[in-house]
Amino acid sequence: MSVEHVVSFDRRSFMKVATGVITGVIAATSPLAALVPSRAWAVDLGALTDAQGAALLAMIRTIAPHDALDSAAYALVVAALDKDAAASAAVKSDLLTGITTLGVGFAQSPESARIAQLKAIESSAFFQGVRVKTLLVLYNNPIAFAHFGYEGEAFSKGGYLFRGFNDLKWLPEVPLADSGPMPV
Repeated sequence: MSVEHVVSFDRRSFMKVATGVITGVIAATSPLAALVPSRAWAVDLGALTDAQGAALLAMIRTIAPHDALDSAAYALVVAALDKDAAASAAVKSDLLTGITTLGVGFAQSPESARIAQLKAIESSAFFQGVRVKTLLVLYNNPIAFAHFGYEGEAFSKGGYLFRGFNDLKWLPEVPLADSGPMPV
């Protein structure tokens, strides 16, 4: 007589094994810290494991390096890629194949090794797809807006001329003689 050992697996346990979660903490000095109710963040992944998400996060940070930009902004790109992968089996297959080309331990590799690996695959559809998604998602979210000082569109606020037109602190002051006439 055989005795079967049945392992109870609830949905939460299954999801922890089948998918991944990327987590982090927003730095207290980040401009975003004043905008969000909590400094901790997490992105639930539906199609990718946590290791695959971490590899993509490292890839995205290497493609668009901003040392002071919070990882939460980069995690939004991973979430967008994960959403695309969950919606299409073909996209998921291509994404997983591409992540495999990064190699084991890519996320923990030093930046110079990550750059060398990405240069080797930069002409691939995988790299170009992640690069384009990075540009579209990373620079179009409130976290990046707060970090880079972008105040949003100006039309609804009266335009730029009298609101923020000349508040770029990183540009040198232009002499009044070179400024030209005021349009008003």
